[in-house]
Amino acid sequence: MTVESTAARKPRRSAGTKSTAGKRTTARNTPGAEPELVQLLTPEGERVKNAEYDKYVAGITPDELRGLYRDMVLTRRFDAEATSLQRQGELGLWASLLGQEAAQIGSGRATREDDYVFPTYREHGVAWCRGVDPANLLGMFRGVNNGGWDPNSNNFQLYTIVIGSQTLHATGYAMGIAKDGADSAVIAYFGDGASSQGDVAESFTFSAVYNAPVVFFCQNNQWAISEPTEKQTRVPLYQRAQGYGFPGVRVDGNDVLAVLAVTKWALERARSGEGPTLVEAYTYRMGAHTTSDDPTRYRGDEERLAWEAKDPILRLRRYLEASNHTDEGFFTELEAESEALGKRVREAVRAMPDPDHFAIFENVYADGHALVDEERAQFAAYQASFADGEGA
Repeated sequence: MTVESTAARKPRRSAGTKSTAGKRTTARNTPGAEPELVQLLTPEGERVKNAEYDKYVAGITPDELRGLYRDMVLTRRFDAEATSLQRQGELGLWASLLGQEAAQIGSGRATREDDYVFPTYREHGVAWCRGVDPANLLGMFRGVNNGGWDPNSNNFQLYTIVIGSQTLHATGYAMGIAKDGADSAVIAYFGDGASSQGDVAESFTFSAVYNAPVVFFCQNNQWAISEPTEKQTRVPLYQRAQGYGFPGVRVDGNDVLAVLAVTKWALERARSGEGPTLVEAYTYRMGAHTTSDDPTRYRGDEERLAWEAKDPILRLRRYLEASNHTDEGFFTELEAESEALGKRVREAVRAMPDPDHFAIFENVYADGHALVDEERAQFAAYQASFADGEGA
């Protein structure tokens, strides 16, 4: 399914919705239908003009473009290494971002240092943009910690496993900084599956009523585990924002330039007191939902191959090469950097110390509890039995 350039078409607007200036509106979220979205780079790497969003990337330099490419390549390499580590028994589980690099890097690089990010559990590219060491992301998936980084050091909250709950946390935080008079913004990430959760609906309500400076960034990767998007909604996800009274926009999630531009617009809107925005990054999950999933059981090769042709990294590479913004030496050096990153992450994971087995009993109750004390004693006796040979 190729997204055609429709720059000559007249953009369509609907009340409360940001014009996307360039794509056909579909009445239903029908599989195979052309989506209405903002696009600045075609899958072939050709630049598309957009009167509304060009200004947000007008000053981007060749060095910054190469930086976006580097971000995506290194994020993909890290992701591949994490998947391999899980297959080798070094991680309990891994949620891959394969195919979603442009959505994450474009939005992550749009944030300012004083903005605050609330991720789910797949935002490895956003974490990279916020300066979180990739190795720290793996501690939770190895079971040695609950996150591995200080959220306030990078304004990047710990990963959230409960689907959609971080949108409420983000809304509350945004309401708080608004009361403090700060000019920063909050961005909350979630997927198309999470968009059906009640927590997300409550977040939309509160953020709209209190005009909270928050951007809701939905990565619509087409599949909520094995459930396709059309089984969750009769309209494109970004249009849901209309019912809550704030703008929604759908962007080509495989176009890093478009994602960067749209997210900058949404964040600036939040900082200036104009309230929340819903950004739907229309992308595709190339791999499994997690390493415990087998996507071949519910989707075919034809769909996957169609999206491979719109690969976000290849798209930007084509643009860089066509614009003479790089040379082969850049790609060669990046390849070496990529392999070095993979090696560093692999060594860091294998060197992680085992967690304290008794840490699970800490902080259960603020003042302690007799039942927890009893359970701790029983567990200690169980552990000791192995040393005595009784539990073997």
